Order: sequence, then C-alpha cells, then structure tokens
Amino acid sequence: MAIYTSLAVPAVILNPSERCLQWSDDGQACITTKAAVHVMTPDSGINFSTPPDIKALRGDEQGEQPLGWFRTMVEPARGQTHMWPSICQDWGAVTLGSLDVSLREVACSPSNLTSRGRCVIAILNSNAEVSLWAAAKNHLKGEWSNIQDVTGLLLNTASSEDIIRNTLRAQVTSLAWSKQPDYRITPTPILDSSMLALGNRAGCIEFFRFNRNSNSEGSLSYIHTEPLSDHWITHLSWVPWITHAVGHCESLLAFSTDNGNVGLVKVTQNLQSTSNVGFVPEYRTSAVFDVQGPICEADKRSVTALTWVQPPGRNPILVYTKPGLVYLWSWPGSEPTWYGTRILPLQTQKMSVGSSAISPVSGVSYVLHRDALILSLFDGSLHAIHNMTTEPTWSPPLAGDILTSAELSRASRALFAKVTPAGISYLDINRIGGMVSYDSQSTLIWIYESLRPTDFSYKHEAQHECMLLTAPFWQLDDETVLHTTSEAFADISCALGSAPIHHLRALMLHLRSNARFAALCPQVLEILSQVPPDQTTTIVLPSWTHRLNDDLRPQLRKSLTTHLFGWHNLLSLRMRLSIADLCWKLSKDPEMQAQCGQVAQGLLAAISHCVLRILVRHLKAIIPVITEPDIPFVLREVVQSLLPGSPQDLADEAQALSDTLTTSFSIDPAIAALHEHCPACHAEVPLHDITRATCPNGHAWARCSVTSFILSTSKVRTCIGCSRKALLPFAASDGSQLPAAAQSWIVKDLLEAVQRCLFCGNTFVEIV
Repeated sequence: MAIYTSLAVPAVILNPSERCLQWSDDGQACITTKAAVHVMTPDSGINFSTPPDIKALRGDEQGEQPLGWFRTMVEPARGQTHMWPSICQDWGAVTLGSLDVSLREVACSPSNLTSRGRCVIAILNSNAEVSLWAAAKNHLKGEWSNIQDVTGLLLNTASSEDIIRNTLRAQVTSLAWSKQPDYRITPTPILDSSMLALGNRAGCIEFFRFNRNSNSEGSLSYIHTEPLSDHWITHLSWVPWITHAVGHCESLLAFSTDNGNVGLVKVTQNLQSTSNVGFVPEYRTSAVFDVQGPICEADKRSVTALTWVQPPGRNPILVYTKPGLVYLWSWPGSEPTWYGTRILPLQTQKMSVGSSAISPVSGVSYVLHRDALILSLFDGSLHAIHNMTTEPTWSPPLAGDILTSAELSRASRALFAKVTPAGISYLDINRIGGMVSYDSQSTLIWIYESLRPTDFSYKHEAQHECMLLTAPFWQLDDETVLHTTSEAFADISCALGSAPIHHLRALMLHLRSNARFAALCPQVLEILSQVPPDQTTTIVLPSWTHRLNDDLRPQLRKSLTTHLFGWHNLLSLRMRLSIADLCWKLSKDPEMQAQCGQVAQGLLAAISHCVLRILVRHLKAIIPVITEPDIPFVLREVVQSLLPGSPQDLADEAQALSDTLTTSFSIDPAIAALHEHCPACHAEVPLHDITRATCPNGHAWARCSVTSFILSTSKVRTCIGCSRKALLPFAASDGSQLPAAAQSWIVKDLLEAVQRCLFCGNTFVEIV
C-alpha cells in the first residue's frame, strides 16, 4: 500500500473534530493544534523557484511519487486578549479555558477575499475569543498576521444595557464560514456574499460579512443577530448555497446546543442592482433569516460532530453524531429519495486496547463515485456508510467490497504499523485527531498521535508528536480517473472563487502515477482539447464621456477585474492549461510531450486572445481620456492583438483602436517602435517576445505577465502555479519602480485589478 506523505508534526491536538483538519479554498490544509494552526500546501500544481519545505521519502511503491509540502504556521498569542472578569463579575461569564489558552476551532473563508486574492482564517480559542488572520507576502511559507480582533467588535456593537447578556454574546463557542453563492450572473460580479456565523454562550448566532479595505486586508462588519436558545451554541455548519432564480439563493445553517438540540436557520439572499451607470453594474445584497423547526429535540446528549454532505442528484444531507450514534437528516425533494432522519449505531472495531464506538468523530468524508460516507473516530478506527443517496446502511452493495468499516480500520492500522519503525502492539493506540479526503475518492489525509495509555506514563507538551499521513485505501481504475478529469472541467463557476490548485488537486494527484500516466495521457489531452465557447466576444462597454476623474478609475479597476476573472470559459481555459503543462512535465515520450505542448500552446493562445480582447475593449471605451504617457501601453496591446494567429475580430478592433489613437495624437516614432532601454547598458530593446527581453549586448530580462514591460526590479510578485512574474500593484509599491514607459494611470489600475495570474488563475506570492 502506497503512502504519499508520512510527516511528523510536533504538536498537541486537544480538540479532535471533523474540522481539526480541513481544506481552505486556496488549496491549503489547515491543522488546528493546541498552540498554532499549521498551514500545509501540497506541491502538486505549484511551480516556482522555491522548493517545498518537506519531501517525504514515501510513495515509491506502484510508481507513485511522494507529495512535497510547503509549510507555515499561524501562531496567536498564548495569553488572554480580553479579561472577562474585568468586564463582568457574574459567575456565568467565567471561562475555564482562560487558565491555559489554547486553540479550539478554525473557520476558513472563501478565497479571493483579501486584496491579494486569498482566504482569511477565523480562529477561536479556549477563552471564547475570535481573531481574524490573513497572509502577507507569501501564504505558502510566510507570515500570517492578525488583521482584526472580532471579540472587540462584538463588545463594541453590544446593543443591550445588560452587562452579563453582552458578555455572553461576545463569548463565542462555535463558528462557521459559508461559501460564496452563485447568482447566475455573467460575468460574475466582484462581490462578497459569504457570511461568518458565530455561535455564543448567550444562545445566539451573530452574522458578519468581510469587507475589503483599501488601506488594510479588510475587516468584518455586523449583519444580524438571531436569538435561538438559552443554551450554548456548540456547533455550526453551512450547506452550500442553492440558487432558485437569478439573483436569489438560499442556504441552511445547522446548529446544535449543549443540551443536544439540533436546529436550522434558513438564510435567503437577494442580489439587487443599485446602479447601471458605469462599465459594470453595482449590486448590493439583502439577507433574510428564518428559524426552522428542530431536527432533534434536546436529549441532554451532546453533539460531537455536525456537517453537511452533498451527494449528486439529491438534496444535501446533514450528518451529526452523538456518542455511539450517527444521525443523517435531509428534507423532502422532488427526487424519489429518502428524507427525514436515519439513525445508525456505530460498531466498535477492535484494533487496539483503546477501541470504543463512543469515541468522538474526528473526520467526515463523502466518497463521490462510491456513494459512501467515511467517518474516522478518535480511537483510530474508520467506518463506512453506504447508499447515502437511496437508503443509508452499513452493509456494502457488493460482497467482498474493501469499503467496509472492518477493512478500512484494518488498512488504517496497517499504515500506522508501516510508518512506526519500532513496530506496534495491541496496546498502542493511533488517536486520529482530524481526517479529510484528499481527492473525494480513495485517498485520505489524516493526523494522529501514537500513545500507550496502559503504562500510565507522563509526557510533557514538548514531547508530543503527531503524524500526518496521506495514502490511498484502494486503487482507482482508469475509467474513474478519466471521469474525474471530465468532472473537473464541467459546471465551472467563477462565483465560488476557489483557486485552481484547490479545484484540480484530485486530478493532479492521479496524474502523478507514473505507472498509468502513459496510457491515460492521450485521453486526457482529448478532454483538454474540448475548449468551451468564447464568452468574451459578448462584452459591451459604454464609452466614457466625462473627463478623467476620481469616478472613472475605481470603475475601470472593478470592470477589469470582473471581466478578466468573471467569465466561466476563461477560468476553464486556465485550468485546462495547468493540466496540459503538468502532462508535458510528466511525459517521458518525446512524441507525447510534443502533443502536450501543442495542446498547451493552443490553450495559451486562446487565453491571450480573451485577455487582449478584454483590454482592447476597455481601452476603446476610455479613448477620450487617454493621455500621452498612456500611449506606449495602448500600442503594446494593439501590436499583440495584430500578431499572426489572432482572431479576425480582435485584429479589426485593435486596428480601429490604433486608427482612433493616431487621429487623436501625433505619436512620436520612437514611441511607436515600442522600444525599451536595457536596465544594464541602456541599449534599445525591441518588443520581439512578450515573455523575454534581450538587448543587443546579450542582457536577458523577464517581462511582466500583465503589462509585458521589462522587469528590472526585485519588487515583483510570482505566480505559484506557472511561475510567471508581474509588477506589484501600485498601491503596494513605489510608483518609481515602474519602467519609464509604464508611467501610466491605466497600467497602475490594471496592476491593481489583476490579483491572480492571467494565465493559470492562481495567486501570487512575493518571494523577496
């Protein structure tokens, strides 16, 4: 049995749960330990000069390659930020977790929220405090900083004069961040409609929304308070948004209380256009909250896990567990499927001295193509529920199926023995603190700690060590891998904002298998060649009739971001190019490598033409306010649009733009030649290649992937997916860092509008 990752993590896990290990929409695995959040990023799909921090010496069996990982940590202060006794002296406000402050839970926001196009992490500690964290220059290996004290916001927005009520409302006990809804508007508007829900000791749920600020990464703003109970809110979980009509969507927020009650809050969001003046419409979101009837009445048995799973072709299923029992609930739908509540008792898998069916659930994973649900327990066992769509049961549909509780637990135990050099016995327990699927199929990633409780030995905190494993539990056939490839490019939505490396993680893992890649590659290339229709040809922009003022530039930046990253076909092309590049790197046969390169070149040309068409139409719309310093950049876009192979409509539009520019300005021939000066010897450098620049003296320079100007400064950003470099946004750098030919307000606004790579859609990092 292959092992992709076997990595020791020096940490203590105090709160095993289904969210102890979770994926962010940036494609990073977040592991919640006592003192820090370990942020791990697999190296599949990441290509830039810095190598991964960890390369496990595993995975060499059956041709699989080991996974490398980039690693960083979010380390909040161990002390208390808020001294609750100084705020309220009532016994009800006492927090025992303040004696030794540790981390309890983490919620990851959707991607593309910050000014760098990344996720935000909300961290809850044992003192009932919440803080907001975002990465600075490098989210793979760099520092994460605290951008907001959410508990302080809760205390400042208290509306009641009752001190104990305000204090309990500010003491958070659970949190969950929703996904972005898809309002079915094209291009997808640049709008954050996700919500952060905070459950507290007052029995309320507070709803917040993240607002990006121009002078910082952003902060939360208050939306609504929903009072639910007199008991603590212990768990929260959002179902993905369901769109009923254009601009109208609904979601359910499941919650549990400390007395065992489980209920729902229905959240409805409506998107309303506030202004059609400008290049793209302005929208605002209104939300309505409605408390539904209880799913489970209070029975004084605490809920140990609460999450939603989404089988295809039916309503989502709520999975919640209590000691020894798994509950499944779904509401009636139009499909002839089960609904209501199903209760399945857990069976003890006797793998070690600590095996017990009443252990807390530490992971929930839905296996898409097997219609099965895998649960991990703190005692180290795995359990499988089959037929989730039709009628859930512990019994597999086929005799001899490996996807059973006994076989999965046995395989997990075998992997535990394999990575333990000293060997294991019945007295050794592998306590799984968190588990999640790596590929929604056969590969799981989980973290556990090995210990032997029967010897009653004491181990201080610095001696604790957990093990992070990534391994497949069964082999996927070629048909399943090809089906996964097709699904990766079906129903692509820009609204979710997920990074392509997150969306393509499963496919990239399966293609790394050297043994089967040669047979799969031709069929994968055939799927990649099925290019979607170009939606950018439908772009219509009104001409700007006013002077260059403060209203134009924000509208231009927003329109550029919307059109460059809001079309579904453009996102599909970028993801296809990422897979084509991976196939080219993995191919050993020169003929097959040439075919991969041919497909990649076609996709790259299609992306370039879409981007050029968007830029040309924006430049045409603002032609009345173009000034002399803007001409070099405008001419660059014209020349690139007139290159051989460009679509005829793009060439015609670029020629019309050039003719209009020529009649409006007397263009200096030196500017029209588009020559730049070599930063080293000041010789003229012609624009012969949009990726590299070489002067007559042999000095070679990279070009900005956004503007095509020479990069002669270290103040650049690098794409993590394709290693293309771009100039920093003007707001984050000194304007003097721009080349002389790039001293244009259009160039500065374009650099600010582009938060992700134009060619692969992944985020940038600043290495220096």
